[in-house]
Amino acid sequence: MKKKFSLSTWLLFLIPSIIGIILFMVPLPDGDTMRVPIASFANVLSGWLAPIIQWIALITIAIAAIGSILFIARPKDDSFASGLFKVTPFWLVVRIVALVYAIMIIFQIGPEPVWNEYTGGLLLEPTEGLVSFLFTIFLFAGLLLPLLLNFGLLEFFGALLVKVMRPLFKLPGRSAVDAVTSWVGDGTIGVLLTSRQYEQGYYTKKEAAIIGTTFSVVSITFSIVVIEEVGLGQYFLPFYATVILSGIILALIMPRIYPLRGKSETYIDDTPLDLSREELPSHHSVVSYGLENALETANANRSVSKFFKDGLKTVADMYIGVAPVVLAFGTTALMLAEFTSVFTILGKPFEPLLMLAGLPEASEAAATIVVGFADMFLPAILGQSIESEMTRFFIATMSVTQLIYMSEVGGLLLGSKIPVNFKDLLMIFLLRTLIAFPIIAVVAHILF
Repeated sequence: MKKKFSLSTWLLFLIPSIIGIILFMVPLPDGDTMRVPIASFANVLSGWLAPIIQWIALITIAIAAIGSILFIARPKDDSFASGLFKVTPFWLVVRIVALVYAIMIIFQIGPEPVWNEYTGGLLLEPTEGLVSFLFTIFLFAGLLLPLLLNFGLLEFFGALLVKVMRPLFKLPGRSAVDAVTSWVGDGTIGVLLTSRQYEQGYYTKKEAAIIGTTFSVVSITFSIVVIEEVGLGQYFLPFYATVILSGIILALIMPRIYPLRGKSETYIDDTPLDLSREELPSHHSVVSYGLENALETANANRSVSKFFKDGLKTVADMYIGVAPVVLAFGTTALMLAEFTSVFTILGKPFEPLLMLAGLPEASEAAATIVVGFADMFLPAILGQSIESEMTRFFIATMSVTQLIYMSEVGGLLLGSKIPVNFKDLLMIFLLRTLIAFPIIAVVAHILF
């Protein structure tokens, strides 16, 4: 027997969901580029806060570190403060390191490699620095993500797409919204959306890990920046088509191999995977079942005060939990890339592969393959000096396809509750590189 719902319930489903789609998933003109509105809002606020954003970051990271020190001896409980500050010794050290880095960067004291404009200075730069931008994107995303999460949109698409997402990618249908949000919006928003749904019990540990490391792709806008950086803007369409082709193939393969294959198929409370959630009742079509689930969810979320209370808690959780991790890991990775030969040495094994693939200037290109683990933009910067258009195309496409880089997505994943560790991320980065290598090389040869 199908349920009947009031007009107000229908409006409660449709209006917030449509607003959420527009804010998070529809790129609109913003000056000379296209951005989803949520990123445009963050950019505007970032500009307004530029004079004080570093101090906001410093205070927040200090609260995270000092709060965690004060909570060392306290037992873990269900309070919100305990969830923010009671962390393991490893993450306590990370928060303290982030505080030390923040002080050194802002006051430009201590060893220059920490606060150099290409390392910590890049992350905390007031107008375009990643950490500075994250503080504004977290504010809007945290407050407004419930538009996507709480009013039935995911339940609706979950029913429609389960027969596609589950067999192909080992994922529930609702994860399609995460994927689209990442691809057309921003990978950071995708990670936040995935983490929030995992914490709410909608994804298993394995599903959250797959989505976070496979679908949190950089936005179309940033992809344009990368291809322009290597001087091949005229090749954007074949470049992005190759990124999509490689991304889909990787999304089919990665969940079926180590380390994602071995992740636990239990929810955050350790209950096992429940596929009955996705079963279609005999009296429903996929559309009617999706609508019924969506309307039930919308009807259960009528409280405006709860909407904003949950949003503010999400913002605080992002600020305290994620910002220190991004600064600590991002600065360390960028220091290794800029001031040591670590990535050059690690890139040497790829030199024979590049030569075998017939790509010119293989020795120069080898370092760019591994340095992308530190920051996705570094390969494009290093690749500028390479004369071969074929090799520059390969470098740009590979850097976007690798996906895992510690200065943003990697740091966000480690700072979230998504169950992946540093070793997992490194292995996923290397596997994505090796699997995408022949695909991108073949396309590069076809084009050039």
